[in-house]
This record gives sequence, structure tokens and C-alpha cells, in this order.
Amino acid sequence: MRKLFTALLFFGYLLTSWAQQHNTSTKYVAPTDPKVRAKLAAWQDLKFGIFMHWGTYSQWGIVESWSICPEDEGWTQRKGPYAADYNTYKKAYENIRTEFNPVKFNPEKWVAAAKTAGMKYMVFTTKHHDGFAMFDTKQSDYKITDSKSAFAANPRSNITKEVFNAFRKESFLIGTYFSKPDWHSEDYWWPYFPPKDRNVNYDPTKYPDRWQKFKDFTYNQISELMTDYGSVDILWLDGGWVRPKNTIDPTVDWQKAITFEQNIDMARIAGMARAKQPGLIVVDRTVAGEFENYTTPEHTVPDTPLSYPWETCMTMGDSWSYVPNDKYKSTNQLIQLLVKIVARGGNFLLNIGPSPAGDWAPEAYDRLQHIGEWIKVNGEGIYASRSVAPYEHQNIYYTQAKNHSIIYAFWLSDKDEVTLPATVQIPLTKVAQVKNVRLLGRSEKLTWRYQGNTLHIQVPAKLQKNNGLQQAATFKIEY
Repeated sequence: MRKLFTALLFFGYLLTSWAQQHNTSTKYVAPTDPKVRAKLAAWQDLKFGIFMHWGTYSQWGIVESWSICPEDEGWTQRKGPYAADYNTYKKAYENIRTEFNPVKFNPEKWVAAAKTAGMKYMVFTTKHHDGFAMFDTKQSDYKITDSKSAFAANPRSNITKEVFNAFRKESFLIGTYFSKPDWHSEDYWWPYFPPKDRNVNYDPTKYPDRWQKFKDFTYNQISELMTDYGSVDILWLDGGWVRPKNTIDPTVDWQKAITFEQNIDMARIAGMARAKQPGLIVVDRTVAGEFENYTTPEHTVPDTPLSYPWETCMTMGDSWSYVPNDKYKSTNQLIQLLVKIVARGGNFLLNIGPSPAGDWAPEAYDRLQHIGEWIKVNGEGIYASRSVAPYEHQNIYYTQAKNHSIIYAFWLSDKDEVTLPATVQIPLTKVAQVKNVRLLGRSEKLTWRYQGNTLHIQVPAKLQKNNGLQQAATFKIEY
């Protein structure tokens, strides 16, 4: 029955990764705190990070949290033997923790793979919308370390602490994903009323004492994460419907459905968090203002560079959390995404969903290994780079070194093996004189001329094919 349940859930899991796209805020407010500005600048130089959605939902191989949301959307559909009755399903869902026992959990293995790939920062789901804490919170017993959870007796049961410590030892910036809504909390979904949708199921202005309890609960859980888990660099807050009502954008469909005032008091939360973690980057997703220090286009690469800090978050497979037999993007797709995002001035946060056993799929390790091989050759054009006009031309994408004396032109291949034409033409703007050109990963000298704002590079026959280059060739142009 369990295998049948998992199979039914998986087949009902179509288009999940695209279902919850978050509209990017357009009104950016730059932070004024010098420590936050410095941390944000350092983060922008890192370019490439690892994201992980992991929780008890992984045990069933279903969309993270959303199947307990009483909305009639494609990604919220319940499947399997408990699906006919909402309350029965929700009870069974909350009981998954008695099965979830990731005995192969080894964060050091993840760190090694992420470091090999050239990733420099991480964001981990400490609590998703279902309210299950992957850390030892004192505010609730719905957590990985509670005695009812199968993994509680494991010496590494405080998963968030283990993950943070392992990545911090290898000098990653540490990001904590935290869901503002909590569908397990009786002060968010009050049992007196049935939940109607993703939002709070009562009017906080009518029951202010209950809402204050939820605000305190949220504040206290974030305080724990800021106090007991070492240095934290990013507080990545999801669930943008928990927001002041005056920040709702009526042109966005999901925001139009926000009925009640849900002010969580971000000034209080951010003030406390930064007192404990000076310089902390706060990302209150989709809530434009002083607490959205960078924006997070989801599964989207902006068409043009943005004038403020941003990060594309995207899945390596088709889903955010583990599903059986997920289809992973190719190495070529992932490297092209990295190049396009960085060329437009953004960071790339790439998600992998660990399995119920506590490991990544072999395909994930394979992709990271091959990305790392490419980064070893071409990484100098990625890290600490800046966007530069003309940004892109056909299959060529540009970045610029911080000192503005080098342009990197990435020539993207439609195959894993790079085959270059006899002549590569690279348009350049605002470049008076080109001093030198070379091909990263190769020592051969190139013949070139710069004329009419276009760099004409003659590629020797031996470099056109069988050149050993993969996915994208990078021309380093000194000027």
C-alpha cells in the first residue's frame, strides 16, 4: 500500500516546480547598515550557491508542504489512500515523521560535492510551510528531534546544526530558509475554523491576542536559529502572503487572494536577528522594502540585467523536494544557466532535494562534478564579475572583471563538446583598444584584430575541434 501511495503521489506531481513561481519585487530599497551592505557585496561576488528542500514530505516523494493546503490548484492535489478526506490526510501527513529516518545523512559528503562544483554559499530549509522544524526548536514538538520522530535518537538528529556546521567548516556563507506561515501552528491555522487556503484562517485584527502569539512564536524560532546555530549570513524568508496588507500588489493573482492583515513585524525580527548576527542579509521574499535585501526570481532568468542585487533560485531536477525518478537538467543546461545569470549580474542558487534516506541522487553528484571541471577552467570569468554591455550577442555572453580591464566572452555550445568556428566575432562596446586575447584552458596564441567595435578572432584548426573544452569556451579579452 505504501509503494502504491508513493506512486500515485508521484504521478500527480506534474509541473510542481513551476507552480509556485514568486513574482519579483520591482521597488528595491537598498540597506543603509554598512555591515549589511558589505555582506551583500561579498555575497554578490560568490555567484553560485546550493539550495536544499528537505523535510518529512520527502518520505512520500511529494511536493513540499502543499498537499495539506486546501486550495484547488494542480500542485496541491492530494493522492493516495488518505486523499478522500482532508482531515484524515493531514493527520497521516503529520505522522510521516514516525517513518522519516534518513540514516544515510552525511552533510560532509554534500559539502565536498558542492565545493567541487565551485559553489560558495548555501541555503537550507529549516522549516517549510507545514511547520515541521528540521532543527531543535523549543517552541514546538513538531520537529526532527522530538521523540515521536524516527530520527530523534540519531546523534546527528539536529539536522540544521549538522548541515550548517559542515558547510561553515568549508567557508560557505550560511543561509537559513524559514517559512513565515506555519500550517501546524494553532495560532496560524486556528482549529476553531477550518483552513480555507494558504493564509491565516481567522482575522488577526479581530483576534489580536492569538495573532500576537503567532508573532512571538515566529520571533522565538528565528531567535533560536540566530542564537544556537553558529554564524548565519542570510535569513531567507518564504511565504510572502504573510505581509502587511498595504504591501499587497493587486496585479499579482496570489497576492489578490490575501484577505487579512498579516503583519509579522519584520522590523522587530530583523532588529533581533542583526543584533545576534551583525551584517545579516534579510530576504523577505516578494515584500518590497527594507527587509528584502535581494530579490529572488524563481525559475526565471531576467531578460536584462537588474539594477539591484538578485538571485535566480531554480531546481536541478523538475521539483524542489525529492520525488522518485526526477528528471535532472543536463550539465550543459546548468552551465548555460549559470553563465546567463551571471552575465546579467545575478547569483544562481541551485536546488537539490535529498532523498528520504538522506542522500542526493547519483545524477546530482554527476552534474556537480562536471560543473566543477568547467569552473576550474572558466571560473575567473564568473566569480566577482560584473555585467557589461552588450551583455549578450547570439550565443556569446559577457562578464567584466572588477577592475574593468578584462572582459570575458563566453561562447556557449549546444553540445557538451565545444566546436569553434574558424572565426569568432565578438562585438564590444566602449572599448577603445584591445591589448590581448586568449582562450581559457588553452595555451595556444590567438590571432585577432579589433575593428569597428568588433573583435575578430582567428581560431587555429587544432582548436576548432577536439580542443578538450566543454559546454562553453571563454575568451579572456584584456583592454
